[in-house]
Amino acid sequence: MSATGASAYRLGLMACHTCGKLARPAPGAHEGWCPRCGASMHFRKPNSITRTWALLIASVILYIPANVLPVMESSSILGSQTDTIMSGVVYLWVSGSWPLAIVVFVASVVVPLAKIIALAFLNTSVQMRSTWQPVQRTRLYRVVELVGRWSMLDIYVIALLVALVQLKAVATINAGPAALAFAAVVVLTMVAAMSFDPRLIWDPLENNDGRAHA
Repeated sequence: MSATGASAYRLGLMACHTCGKLARPAPGAHEGWCPRCGASMHFRKPNSITRTWALLIASVILYIPANVLPVMESSSILGSQTDTIMSGVVYLWVSGSWPLAIVVFVASVVVPLAKIIALAFLNTSVQMRSTWQPVQRTRLYRVVELVGRWSMLDIYVIALLVALVQLKAVATINAGPAALAFAAVVVLTMVAAMSFDPRLIWDPLENNDGRAHA
C-alpha cells in the first residue's frame, strides 16, 4: 500500500459522479453504469485534461473583448455614454465609491483571471504528473470551484440597473457586448472547473499499474 492509502481506483472501484456510489466494473472495462442511479461511471472523467484546456483557451479569448468592449451603454437627456469594466471601476473610484470600485474590480477582473491561471496551473501539473504539494493543489481547486459562481457580480448589477432604469422615460441603460463576453467567460471557467478531475492530482502518487486516466 502506498503512503497515500488505498484509493477506490487502486482497489478497482469507480465512484458514480451523480450519486457517489462505489461499484466495480466488469473485468478489463474502464467504464460502466451505476447500479443505483443508472448514470455512466468512469475511473476518471473522460478526456478531462483536453476538455479543460479547450474551455480555458476559449475563456482566455473571450476575456479580451469582455474587458475592451463596452459593458454598459447609458443614455439620457444629457447625452449617451459607454463604459468598459475598467472605466466603470475608475469612475467609481474617482467619485468616492472606492469600496464598490474595489469589489467590482476584484469580481470582474481579478477573480476571472485568477481562476483561469489557477486552472491552467492545475491542468499543467496533472498533465506533467507532478507530485508537488497535492494537498495544497486540491485546496486550490476547491477554492476555484467555490468562487466561480460569485464571478457574475457585474452581470447581476447590470441586469438590475437595466430593469430599474428602463422604467424611467428620461434615461435608459443597456448591457453592452462585453456583458455577453464576460458572462461567457464566467460560464466557461465554471464548466472548465467541472471538467477538471481533481483525482488526477493524486494519481501520480499511486503505483503505476498501466491504466490510462485521462
